[in-house]
Amino acid sequence: MSAAEHRRPLRLGVLASGRGSNLQAIIDAVEAGALRAEIALVLSNKSDAVALERARRHKVEAVFLDPRPFKERPDAREAYDRAILEVLRGRDVELVVLAGYMKIVTSVLIGAYENRMMNIHPSLLPSFPGLDVQKKALEWGVKLAGCTVHFVTEGVDEGPIIIQAAVPVRDDDTTETLSARILAEEHKIYPRAIRLYAEGRLRVEGRRVRVLGEEPAPGAVLSNP
Repeated sequence: MSAAEHRRPLRLGVLASGRGSNLQAIIDAVEAGALRAEIALVLSNKSDAVALERARRHKVEAVFLDPRPFKERPDAREAYDRAILEVLRGRDVELVVLAGYMKIVTSVLIGAYENRMMNIHPSLLPSFPGLDVQKKALEWGVKLAGCTVHFVTEGVDEGPIIIQAAVPVRDDDTTETLSARILAEEHKIYPRAIRLYAEGRLRVEGRRVRVLGEEPAPGAVLSNP
């Protein structure tokens, strides 16, 4: 048995603002035994986030942290993140996972969880950071789109890339059809990225993330058309 197998399951803290479909994919992977991890809590800045209800259904602690009391402070964003950090540390969270979390994370959290905070973005970064990415992809006429799991840094969607998945863009695609096809890949690669971290197989070297013990298939390529 390896040293990684002797360790306790990785403790995750998930931040989410919406429906939490990627959260569900992570929960499913944990419950299926495909991911040796424990979700310590799900925290949201939205009281009505579906992600909180998903957490409760699976007996995971669901925390709503109201951002409104912090809004009048000159350091509102940092103060809110300090409150989040206190909650995460109180649950002994080792890896923070952003799953549709619709707030920009400040240096308060990023510094505390350097190379220990992941995000998933629905484009092949560094192309199309930010919002409305499928609309931008279609407007630019790209032939391949996809999604990216990356470590979080202070630059929005600029952190070192862990894993990506590509999907062909069809001539009749709409933002809805392309988004749905990309989302299906998100549900595959996010749990995989977390598993690689849990197994101690990710090494950050500057802007690059090396995956230890895994070789790419020779000559593997995806082209369109």
